[in-house]
Amino acid sequence: MLSSAVTSDIGNGVDCSGDVMTSGLGRDVRGLRKTRGITLNALAQKIGRSVGFLSQVERDLSSPSIDDLRLIAAALDVPMGWFFDSNPEDERERGVIVRAGNRRALGTRDSGLVEELLSPDLGGSFEMLHCEFQPGAELKRDIMRETEEAGYVVSGALDLWIDAQRFALKAGDSFRFHHKAYRWKVVGDQPAILIWAVSPPVY
Repeated sequence: MLSSAVTSDIGNGVDCSGDVMTSGLGRDVRGLRKTRGITLNALAQKIGRSVGFLSQVERDLSSPSIDDLRLIAAALDVPMGWFFDSNPEDERERGVIVRAGNRRALGTRDSGLVEELLSPDLGGSFEMLHCEFQPGAELKRDIMRETEEAGYVVSGALDLWIDAQRFALKAGDSFRFHHKAYRWKVVGDQPAILIWAVSPPVY
């Protein structure tokens, strides 16, 4: 993620009783767990369930209850609704196409940054994000991770510090860096819209 926004427990449109019957949910749990660097055993301990149960969930052989999924989401630092957002109507599009209204999102406009996953899943070697930075939003502390990152400014303006060097970016500009400390700040009174790629995935 590009920010450390506080996640919330949201499950709009989700039946909060019984088991969760969502095709591909296990794959999503497994992908998130791996990008977080959490072992199957560690996640099982966090949610108070057996490794065998969690392994079956990840292989889509067992469906977790809403309560189980809530615990999994909290342990993986995503809102529960994240697991329900990208089910395509056409099964041919699963793992290939992401429709504009079907992106998985993290963050809120109130938090200053909304990130939407453009990649169909977390199984590839990189991920693409649609990032909407709100006016006045700022990442005040440098972060650095073992990733290669690149971006393109679709609209608005953003100051980007890479290894303490400030770069003023506007619509049409792009960038790339590898394993370097960075932070950002929105410039002006309009949102800054960026397409951001990260390898390997960190979502």
